[in-house]
Amino acid sequence: MLPKSLEDRLKKLINQDNVMLFMKGSPNSPKCGFSKQIVALLNETNVKFGTFDILEDEEVRQGLKEFSQWPTYPQLYVRGELVGGLDIVKELQATGELMNTLQPSS
Repeated sequence: MLPKSLEDRLKKLINQDNVMLFMKGSPNSPKCGFSKQIVALLNETNVKFGTFDILEDEEVRQGLKEFSQWPTYPQLYVRGELVGGLDIVKELQATGELMNTLQPSS
């Protein structure tokens, strides 16, 4: 179980932007192939997204895995909800659902 302070911090980070990506590195300098691919897919949508470099904060890196019940990175959140990792984002793009997922419902 996560300490309440860490859980609160994770919730705040997750909700920092409507679309929030937890990745290794930064969009301009991804530190793994999966992060690079997911950034490329998101950039194609022209949807603004925030990022957090999980390599810069071990507490967040370990805590978010437990919080989300998702063991790997990158992790994409939209409006505070976990969408998933690269495989799910690729699948959403292939089925034409990625834009609907990323954009706020009207």
